[in-house]
Amino acid sequence: VQLQASGGGLVQAGGSLRLSCAASGRSSEWNVMGWFRQTSGKEREFVAASSWRGTTTYYADSVKDRFIISRDNPKNTVYLQMNSLKSEDTAVYYCAARSDNYVTTSKDQYDYWGQGTLVTVSS
Repeated sequence: VQLQASGGGLVQAGGSLRLSCAASGRSSEWNVMGWFRQTSGKEREFVAASSWRGTTTYYADSVKDRFIISRDNPKNTVYLQMNSLKSEDTAVYYCAARSDNYVTTSKDQYDYWGQGTLVTVSS
């Protein structure tokens, strides 16, 4: 399984950005998809996750009501729509996948990781 994240960039505070993560390989291996982010010197933190059908979604409190995770399974792609961006959202964003169908916020329970895409929010 390979995950390719894209869509990062520079945006002003209050703006929006949409990240994409394209998956390849056996579809049964990306049952649950998630987004995490990391800044220099800090642990990678959970942002959002979605079940296969999108019926179960979890969000970190810091992004709830601003970010939306969605997926287009026929296109093997998961998205993270980020609205009302703040300077503290600046980070490298990673998409991740796990084959189990249990939606989890724990990064240690994800099997596959993308390469990361940088999001910079200027204040």
